[in-house]
Amino acid sequence: MGLSGGTADKAGNRYENWWTALKVADLLRGKVSRIRLEPGEVIDHFGASGQTGIIDGTEIRVRRPAAGRKDRDRFISGKSKRNAVKTMVLTDQNGRMLFSSPATPGSCADITHARRLGLVKLLTGGPAVEILAGVGYQGLGAQAGGRMVTPSHRTFKKNVPDWYEETRERQRKAHSSRRIRVEHGIAHMKNWRALARHLGRREHMSDMIQAVAGPLSHQQTADLEPRRQR
Repeated sequence: MGLSGGTADKAGNRYENWWTALKVADLLRGKVSRIRLEPGEVIDHFGASGQTGIIDGTEIRVRRPAAGRKDRDRFISGKSKRNAVKTMVLTDQNGRMLFSSPATPGSCADITHARRLGLVKLLTGGPAVEILAGVGYQGLGAQAGGRMVTPSHRTFKKNVPDWYEETRERQRKAHSSRRIRVEHGIAHMKNWRALARHLGRREHMSDMIQAVAGPLSHQQTADLEPRRQR
């Protein structure tokens, strides 16, 4: 079920955030089955507003699948070596949550997850935007026509000049300082106890993640408004 309203307003308009909160209540009452925030509409919002987007993946620990299940190893994260599911988060430059993808098993790489969600097609076929991403998304920048910015690949493998290391470290820190807001958005999302570590059924994780994303986005919008009025 997609958000109602105009394309450019769906991600950033306060009314739409209230609409999402009401639909979460419907979800909890069993009137609807799921809520889906659409990444294409978020890209359109960035294009209309001129804001920079920030993308990152995060893991949520889950119960280990029962012994004997053929897909048991799919949930083992290559990064943390724990059983987890992964979601891709897209925020604006202030760290406000605008999109959270359905959950995928923890063994799925960030770049693979982004490709399966059709992010490359959305960026190449959409408005001119800038999306900041981490090293896990290296390679998508060229595929997306330069609209996704990632840290540069290491040029030297051996006998690295001192000037290169200094320059690369400055570029890395500058990129990280711009991306740090997405980490704040993820931290706020994981303040919800159900997403800190999920002990229930893994099949419900996609709905739970996206049910949290709507009210969280509204709360972050309310927190940002007093700063804009100063």
